Amino acid sequence: MAKHLDLEEQEQLDQIKHFWAQYGNAITWALIAVLGSFAAWNGWNYWQTNQAIKAAALYDEVQGSAQAGDVDRLKRALGEMQSGYAKTSYAGQSALLAARSFHDADQKDASREALEWTVTHGADPGYQAVARLRLASLALELGEFEAAMGWLNTPLPPAFEPLAADRRGDVLLAQGKSEEAVVQYQTAWRTMAEATEYRRLVEVKLASLGVDVLTQSGEVNR
Repeated sequence: MAKHLDLEEQEQLDQIKHFWAQYGNAITWALIAVLGSFAAWNGWNYWQTNQAIKAAALYDEVQGSAQAGDVDRLKRALGEMQSGYAKTSYAGQSALLAARSFHDADQKDASREALEWTVTHGADPGYQAVARLRLASLALELGEFEAAMGWLNTPLPPAFEPLAADRRGDVLLAQGKSEEAVVQYQTAWRTMAEATEYRRLVEVKLASLGVDVLTQSGEVNR
């Protein structure tokens, strides 16, 4: 009996050896690939989390510098954020916050650079859209009408289109093109949600141009 079992075990062992000799390398490389992918995924998640933590800490530095009005410190912090953490959402937030602080400090070139960086390198379409709107406002402020329209005529996420139309109206009005401005203001008013407070400002702009807004029907007549 024992010899019979020994022969069966030997036969099974031989089959295993044969199977491993034929497929062992393939199985080994497959396991290495799976385990390697798992390790890489864990490593990527760890790196992402670590980057987010560091970016959050640096964003606090940007925010503190902006609140203190320390422009030099703000520029350093923003530079670190842009060079080290450009793909995080904090980078876009930091650039927008810094741009406003630079503008308040009458450093319009620095403000423009921060906004343009967001448009070019930002990872969030919403932040990029806000940057375009602010760049248009800055160009309008400087009398650069063509540049302002250039920022506004680039496709934006749908949620930002009403604001872009309103801003185009501002640019056209500044150029003395009141009729064209009215068309843009009408577009902005029609496409904004009724509960949007900014819509009331558009109504004021239209009223100043002699446009009667019929709020119940959502139409505008001149």
